[in-house]
Amino acid sequence: MVLAIDGGNSKTDAALVARDGTLLGRARGPGSNPHIVGTDPAFAILRGLADELAGSAGSAGSAGSAGRPGGPALAAHVCACLAGADLPDEEAALGALLAEQGWGLTSALVNDTFAVLRAGLVSPGERPWGVAVTCGAGINCVGVGPDGTEVRFLSLGEVSGDWGGGESLGRDALWWANRAEDGRGPATVLRDAVAAHFGLAAVREVAVRVHRHQIPSEALLGLAPVVLRAAGDGDAVAAGLVSRLAEEVCTMALAAIRRLGLAGQPTPVILGGGLLTARDPLLNGQIADRLAAGVPLATVRVVAVPPIAGAALLGLDHVGAGPDAEQRLRAAFTPEPARRP
Repeated sequence: MVLAIDGGNSKTDAALVARDGTLLGRARGPGSNPHIVGTDPAFAILRGLADELAGSAGSAGSAGSAGRPGGPALAAHVCACLAGADLPDEEAALGALLAEQGWGLTSALVNDTFAVLRAGLVSPGERPWGVAVTCGAGINCVGVGPDGTEVRFLSLGEVSGDWGGGESLGRDALWWANRAEDGRGPATVLRDAVAAHFGLAAVREVAVRVHRHQIPSEALLGLAPVVLRAAGDGDAVAAGLVSRLAEEVCTMALAAIRRLGLAGQPTPVILGGGLLTARDPLLNGQIADRLAAGVPLATVRVVAVPPIAGAALLGLDHVGAGPDAEQRLRAAFTPEPARRP
């Protein structure tokens, strides 16, 4: 079996998968980014999910013994794709901790953007390659060439030149809303929408509560849908933020493609993360238009299965499972179309 883990900022998914692609169990827990919750709490979350899956699968008789040091392994291979594993030394340290858990005979740990990339690539019998941009709470991008060459970005926030994701949209929405309220900036519906989102009478109150940590800064992530709705309704300030986000997504993808030397090839570009899988017409439409202009041969698509499926597929790749296993696994994670009444 393969134990797959996709650990993000807001949630962590785990799945137990047979070599033939059969989904044996799924579990979900809170976010496990070690930079946010700490390394020990992050692995406590992962252990809880592994125990849950061990119990549901009946591995070695009990959840308490399966996958624990000195006990039987839960799976042949463990593939963990974690947010916060951004630098080589971080991947190495977290990978060593993963191996110590005893969940698998072998294990691998990579950044969670690789799960998005693999989830969006269907290459039966071939090495999956392409570029993925994930845009959820933050933004990141990875690229893998046909020869296995990898391209990555630091993605450490503003200190590494990043802007984008729901947190960036939320912070900038609050910035523009404050300026609209006190007269330093243009009028925008974000002024009322931001205050209403937090149930307050004025944007000033929101800013003060964020300053005093009465509203956690991560709560600004919830303003992303507010910005998208305002932009869709024609608000110029909100539309400018959406346009900037589309430009950032495309800038990362184009840089990865050029660094891989693939500008003249039909390169798959996979879009993942909550902001992009929501398929907002304005945001995704601008991304498609910009990429079509910059890399006309690129094939752009939004990932159709969750990142945990990508982590599981990476695990199946490791154990040598074939195209039939991939197809079976994808079917297990693809939602059925809604039926008309």
